Amino acid sequence: MMRPPPAPPAHAYNPPKTSPTPTLKSLDQVMEKLSLRTAQASEASTAKTAGGKNMVLPGLTDAVRAIPNYIARSGLFAPVRRGWRTFHDDTTFLTGKHILLKGTGKQLTEDHADIWMHAMFLQTTVQGGEAPRVNRADFLRALGRPTGGSAYDWLHTGMQDLAQFCLRIEAKRADGSIKYSCGHHPATRVLPMIGGFDYDNGEYQLFIDPRWAQIFANREYTLVDWEKRLRMRHELSKSLQRLIGTSSDEEQRYSLEILKERALYTGPMHKFCVVLERSLLELESLSIIASPRIDVAAKGNKQAVWNRVEK
Repeated sequence: MMRPPPAPPAHAYNPPKTSPTPTLKSLDQVMEKLSLRTAQASEASTAKTAGGKNMVLPGLTDAVRAIPNYIARSGLFAPVRRGWRTFHDDTTFLTGKHILLKGTGKQLTEDHADIWMHAMFLQTTVQGGEAPRVNRADFLRALGRPTGGSAYDWLHTGMQDLAQFCLRIEAKRADGSIKYSCGHHPATRVLPMIGGFDYDNGEYQLFIDPRWAQIFANREYTLVDWEKRLRMRHELSKSLQRLIGTSSDEEQRYSLEILKERALYTGPMHKFCVVLERSLLELESLSIIASPRIDVAAKGNKQAVWNRVEK
């Protein structure tokens, strides 16, 4: 006769199996993944929507160009001297609580900024998903450049540099969630400055990554007076024009150290001050700023001060 199995002791208790309580670190990781998935979904939606809609940038006209604020504030484009262009390998150009911007490729100049801004302008003239075509002579004229053999070579080299330069950029909202992310995670691609271009029979066809529409979204860009920019004789003036436009403050103050670093100026400070004062006077003559001066801040550090005129 079989005996029944013995009853468990009265004091025995087998608690249900549960997963351990997530740590704060693991919760952060979960939220980061969720935020990234949202950003990826938004990225996919942007690419899909771009197939049938223009990249619309309010305020953009034939006389105005645009550049995203984060790029305008950084030294991604810089007034470096001819022949001096280092190669960047995942270099950090801008970092802060809400932004991380890195780049790989040859250092880009203010000439590249002109080419890039006009290329983006051309993208706004066609339907999303379409690749604008432009006669290279017309492209040069839009940049205020002559049309000739050396100018065509200059333009082609600049286009190649932009096509080969890639960004890793991630922007976050005030609550820490990811607004957009390109290249910072294995699931997202790096962002080329220009996706590529074809050249045939005197025409360029430009291929612009549709994710740029997301980076320009919500008016997070600076409007650049194109006519005034083409009249500038000094590269640092062009660089400062972009920086000035990123702030709506009437009075703007920047440390000379920060301005020197942003301009990638390698000479001594006293020589940079000469170049800076020359550019500030040029910007004043174009009614972009007023009352430019160099002051001494409370801690004894020198700073450039001006009032923004152009809105």
